[in-house]
Amino acid sequence: MTLESAATGPSYASSASGSSFYAAMRILPRSQREAMFQIYSFCRQVDDIADSDGPRPQRLAALQQWRDDIAALYRGDPPERLRDYVGSVQKFGLKAEDFLAIVDGMEMDVPEDIRAPDLATLDLYCDRVASAVGRLSVRVFGLPEADGIALAHHLGRALQLTNILRDIDEDAAIGRLYLPRENLLAAGISGVDPLKVAADPNLPKACAPLVAKARGHFEQADEIMIRNPRQVVRAPRIMSKYYHAILELLVARGFASPRPPVRLNKLARIAILVRYAFV
Repeated sequence: MTLESAATGPSYASSASGSSFYAAMRILPRSQREAMFQIYSFCRQVDDIADSDGPRPQRLAALQQWRDDIAALYRGDPPERLRDYVGSVQKFGLKAEDFLAIVDGMEMDVPEDIRAPDLATLDLYCDRVASAVGRLSVRVFGLPEADGIALAHHLGRALQLTNILRDIDEDAAIGRLYLPRENLLAAGISGVDPLKVAADPNLPKACAPLVAKARGHFEQADEIMIRNPRQVVRAPRIMSKYYHAILELLVARGFASPRPPVRLNKLARIAILVRYAFV
């Protein structure tokens, strides 16, 4: 997933502490920062439901309860866990459809584990779990409508594809495989068992097109951010630079097994923050 640490309640900032998200969002003015931590907390809570090992019917019911709660929020009768969101929804024009899309995306993992989706399904998944988060975020940042939606589209997909490439082994360990079926078949991999695919010597061939696609989305996102005021795009630019650096570390490491974990070291994170946080 795009999100990096668990949220357990209304302490939005503490729930994100330690993540690259936190470093990027803490530079925002207070009202924007609080709205972004609320969005983050919402995403983490529904993601935790999807990724839990509880019975699938219970997880589906819990996600449906979130849909009901979102509907109540937009009817003007928010439940306790969404009461603090009222101000952000009104101030920044956050749309119910984007919150609901996130729930729908998380639910895609629940009826059965995702295994080698076709390209169209993978793109839908990326739109829901990442670009929908972006559509909420760009309203908080204050981007113009068209550029905001375009940035959410490209940067959301770039981040999620990077996550998929980074987490191949972690996902396989819980029975999931997000690499698209078309890529696997083109690489000569016919099975969809996550552990077997992760160990297949042809896996690097299946990853290469996803690397190219992620790079293309990063480039498109950069073009949008360049033509907008630096003050408005500071936070998404930091996230983009963090994740683009991770993607290139993955490429440098390679995708053949074994795959040591890849992380952006503290010095590199600080360098990005210093370069892009201050206008």
